[in-house]
Amino acid sequence: MAKTYFTSDHEWIRVEGGIATVGITDYAQEQLGDLVFVELPEAGRAVKKGDTAVVVESVKAASDVYVPVDGEIVEANTALSSEPALVNSAATGDGWLWKMKLSDESQLDGLLDEAGYNKLIG
Repeated sequence: MAKTYFTSDHEWIRVEGGIATVGITDYAQEQLGDLVFVELPEAGRAVKKGDTAVVVESVKAASDVYVPVDGEIVEANTALSSEPALVNSAATGDGWLWKMKLSDESQLDGLLDEAGYNKLIG
């Protein structure tokens, strides 16, 4: 069964079977406005918690999306190359950004659950 975590930087991470799918929250995409470009990460890239994995550009600003836990990127959502607005219409669904293999699942303990994240954004 998949479990979803959140970061204070407004990323969500859904973990199932050692593979995590990562995206930005609805709150984050609302703050950014309409996305016009998503710079996706390369599969096979080793990443550390806090690294910039993706840059999203909206009509308002460009923003970094950070890696929530250590791991290796196994897939990027290539649909976003031609349709970045998927992040706006389905931030926690088809608008996911990348998938990664976790290297240290204990790092998930430092992330927020949905109730904690909702409290953070008020």
